[in-house]
Amino acid sequence: MNILIIEDEKPNANRLIKLLTEIRADAVILGVLASVEESVNYLTQNPHPDLIMMDIRLGDGLCFEIFPKVELHCPVIFTTAYDEYALRAFKIYSLAYLLKPIEKSELKDALDMYDHILQESNPNKALDQLVDYIKSKSVIYRSRFLLPYKDGYKTILVSSIDYIYSELKITHLVLDDDTDIIVPFTMDELEDQLDPVCFFRANRQHMIFVNSILSIHNYFNGKLKVILKSKSSGEIIISKEKSGQFKAWLDR
Repeated sequence: MNILIIEDEKPNANRLIKLLTEIRADAVILGVLASVEESVNYLTQNPHPDLIMMDIRLGDGLCFEIFPKVELHCPVIFTTAYDEYALRAFKIYSLAYLLKPIEKSELKDALDMYDHILQESNPNKALDQLVDYIKSKSVIYRSRFLLPYKDGYKTILVSSIDYIYSELKITHLVLDDDTDIIVPFTMDELEDQLDPVCFFRANRQHMIFVNSILSIHNYFNGKLKVILKSKSSGEIIISKEKSGQFKAWLDR
């Protein structure tokens, strides 16, 4: 089994190599990459390994920046100290998601799962089965937010959100009573955390809740203009490129 490690902390990489060689004597470690840039360069210039062990936070950004630039042909076992990225990980190529410090038994279970799925005489069929297995993982979307409030905390239900917007790199939730609340997440992170059946990323600045839509109008050059029930929202413009996706989202 050829394994590529993407990890920016040398002690963690060394521990992972040690565990892998203890569990699988035949494991071949192709190398250790420490950044998004280095990983993209390697994966675009070399045959892909059988498996990638990938940390999420790398020296020059999050590992998720790799995927739009490289079409992977192998599964990934994510290794990280940050469990808030689990949902996003599973939506990509994740065979397993292991929190640091990684336990030998958990790593062995993940490798055994890989072996079990790939025990096929037809390699292409095995890969298809592996992809189907990964896609079938159930995803639990966020249903509420726990946010600091005065000397304690308060809970905001996702069902009470009308729309979400970003301004000056600050993300705001606007509730059905027009309350505006700042949250410590990017729009990309919330897009992964919220149920796509209910929320649509209209553009870079706006995400809208399906029940918050008041009316939809044709706009120039194939765009759409969306009016929400909230008085504070104004007009939200959906590009020509996303208008078809938006209409399909509503017509289900």
